[in-house]
Amino acid sequence: MFGFNKDAVPTPCEPGVTRRILCYSDNVMMCEISFEKGAQGNFHAHVHEQITYIAEGSFSFTIDGETHVVSKGDSVYMPPNAVHGVTCLEAGKLVDVFSPKREDFLK
Repeated sequence: MFGFNKDAVPTPCEPGVTRRILCYSDNVMMCEISFEKGAQGNFHAHVHEQITYIAEGSFSFTIDGETHVVSKGDSVYMPPNAVHGVTCLEAGKLVDVFSPKREDFLK
């Protein structure tokens, strides 16, 4: 299966944040998340494992109360049910990979 970014429609998530679903199966999903400077991904938790690759920009990530600044080329792992959130420090893009797929994103 091929996923073409030009075909992935951006969906607004939160102010200054959009998501494109790039490719998925029942077991895994990859999304591109674009952030404007200062935009936030509000704190939340989910049953999925999540790995995030910082494709552009810099971000302050908090996972279960631990905060680090990450930049282009870095990656982050969120275990299932970990409370996490992010603030964009420099406009950028994240690539999120979830296992299993996020059914809630497909609605």
